[in-house]
Amino acid sequence: MANKVLFSTLVLFCLIISNAKGQDPAFSQFYANPLYLNPAITGNTECARINLNYRNQWPSISNAYLTYSASYEQSLNVINSGIGLMVMNDVQANGMYSRSTIGAFYAYNLQLADEWVLGFGVKGAYYQEKLSAEKFDFADQLDMTTGEFHGNSTDMPEKSNLTTLDFGSGLLLGYGNMGYFGISADHLTEPNLSFYSNGTAKLPMKLTAHSGVTINLTYGGLGSDNPEDLVIQPNILYQQQDAYKQLNAGFYISKFPFIFGGWFRNNFTNADAVMILAGITYNKMKFGYSYDYTVSKIGGSSGGAHEISASWDFCITKEAKRRKIRTIKSPMF
Repeated sequence: MANKVLFSTLVLFCLIISNAKGQDPAFSQFYANPLYLNPAITGNTECARINLNYRNQWPSISNAYLTYSASYEQSLNVINSGIGLMVMNDVQANGMYSRSTIGAFYAYNLQLADEWVLGFGVKGAYYQEKLSAEKFDFADQLDMTTGEFHGNSTDMPEKSNLTTLDFGSGLLLGYGNMGYFGISADHLTEPNLSFYSNGTAKLPMKLTAHSGVTINLTYGGLGSDNPEDLVIQPNILYQQQDAYKQLNAGFYISKFPFIFGGWFRNNFTNADAVMILAGITYNKMKFGYSYDYTVSKIGGSSGGAHEISASWDFCITKEAKRRKIRTIKSPMF
C-alpha cells in the first residue's frame, strides 16, 4: 500500500512540477512513422499511404510507455505536393497520464536539378493532455482504520485536462535514389503544458537531423531502382529536445520482400539501447517488428521495448500514378 502511494506521488511529481519540461514519445522504426519524423516526407510516395504504429516501452515497469499512432498521406502530383493527417495517443504510467494528438501536414517538392529534389513540409497539431485522477492514490485519501482509499486528494493539481496548439516544419533534400538528408523542428511555439494556472511546463522544441545513402550490393555503386537488388542503407539520426540529446546510428539491408536492420542509440551521457528490426513486404503492404535491448543502467529489468508497424501503399485511380517530381528514396522502415 505504501508503495502504491509512493508510486503515485513520484509519477505526479515527475509530470507536473512547475518547472517540468515534457518530452515526446520515441520510435525506433523511424521511417515507418514518416510524418512524425519529418513533415517534409509527407506524400513522398507514388500515390497514398496508411501507416500504423504501436510501441510498448519498458513493459516490465507497470506499462511505463504505450504509444499508438495512425497516419494517412496522399501525393498531389499535379501541384508537386503532399498532404497528411496523423493521430497519436501516448499513455504513461499505466494510464495515469496521457497525451492525444491530431496533426495536419502539407509538403511541397521542388526539382532543383535532374537528380536533386528539395521538399519543405509544415505541421499544425492539436494537443490534449490528461491526468486520470482515479488512478492516483495519496496519503490524505487513506483511511487508517480500514486501509482503503477514498475521496479526492488535495495534492492533485488544479486541472486534470488541458489543450493547446502546436506547429512544426522540416526540409528534406534528396539526390536521386542514392541518398538524402533531412532536418525538422517540432514544437516551434514551445506550448505551456502545466496543469497549474500559474505554472510553467514548456514542451521544448525538438530538433531532428537524419541522413542515409543507398549502396547497391548487387551491381555496385550507389542507388537502386529495382526492389530485387540487394542493398544496404547506412543511416544516422540525431535528436535534441532541451538538454536531452540522442544519436542513433545503424543500417538497413534489404532484398525483396525482406528487410533487416540494426541500430545503436546513445544519449551522450550513457549508452541507451541496441535495436534490431525485421520486416516483410507483401502486396504493397509492409510489416515490421523491432526490439530495443536496453543497455543503460536500467538494464534488462525494464523489458526493453517492442514496436510493431504496418503500412499500405495504394493508388485510388490510374491517373494518380503519374508523378512529375521524383520521390526521395528513403528506407522502407
